[in-house]
Amino acid sequence: MKKAIYPGSFDPITKGHYDIIERSSKVFDEVVIVLMKNPDKKALFTIEERIEMIKQTCANLPNVTVDVGEGLTVHYAKKQNAKVMIRGIRAVQDYEYELRNATANMWLDADVETCFFMAKPEYSFLSSSSVKEIASFGGDVSKFVDPYVITKLKEKFDTKNSK
Repeated sequence: MKKAIYPGSFDPITKGHYDIIERSSKVFDEVVIVLMKNPDKKALFTIEERIEMIKQTCANLPNVTVDVGEGLTVHYAKKQNAKVMIRGIRAVQDYEYELRNATANMWLDADVETCFFMAKPEYSFLSSSSVKEIASFGGDVSKFVDPYVITKLKEKFDTKNSK
């Protein structure tokens, strides 16, 4: 069985993330979306909220699951018996960053491969950060995220703006 992991913060999951997940679910028998705990990143949503958004967004993909990991992603992959780490590439900056990480991971564990999925053109400049910024000012993010995520963003920013 070909098992792959797709690590990230998914704060929140976007249609660009979903596109990578859906496409990779057609290539691999099992895809595990891994929310990697990163103490250097300040997340808008809790781990539990992000898990729920991913589950809601990916409910139609039976071979996709969600988990939480910490530490080095390549070590998580090894523990889970996953031979592939999925990474999405939007632009040149992503490629340079991901190439450095993939090279480091090869040194750490040559048995775990990194598989790059190119973003579709309509998602090539989409990021969770831009979605959060647009939503924080009441902008329409319906082209960028699932309806459930829109609800969660509104709840989060209505709470923040009412303080």
